[in-house]
Order: sequence, then C-alpha cells, then structure tokens
Amino acid sequence: MCQHKTDCPSAGSPDQQAAIAVASYPEQGWALLCNGVLVFEDTGAVLPDGRCLDPVGRGAAG
Repeated sequence: MCQHKTDCPSAGSPDQQAAIAVASYPEQGWALLCNGVLVFEDTGAVLPDGRCLDPVGRGAAG
C-alpha cells in the first residue's frame, strides 16, 4: 500500500502506527495510515483485516 520512498511499517509490524497519515479527521478522533490501519486518538486501532487493537497499554482486543 505504501508509496513512500522509505516504506512505512506494515499493518502487521509492531510499529504500525508510525506510518504516515493519508487522511486525518482530528475533530472525529481518527486517521487512516498509508498501511491501511485506522487509528484513533486514544491509540486504539482497526487493522486492514478487521482486527481491533485496544489502546496502548490496555492489551489486545479479540
């Protein structure tokens, strides 16, 4: 998915939220990263395959 010169981290990598935002809606509290991850202002996320991640420090959602 990523088109940047230095590839951004993939959706499956531990540093996935370090990818560049391609769409950002801070008034709604979310951003879409170039690796397809949807991140929320509380650091929770939805991966491209539909899995949800709890906010950092709160464990993983199933």
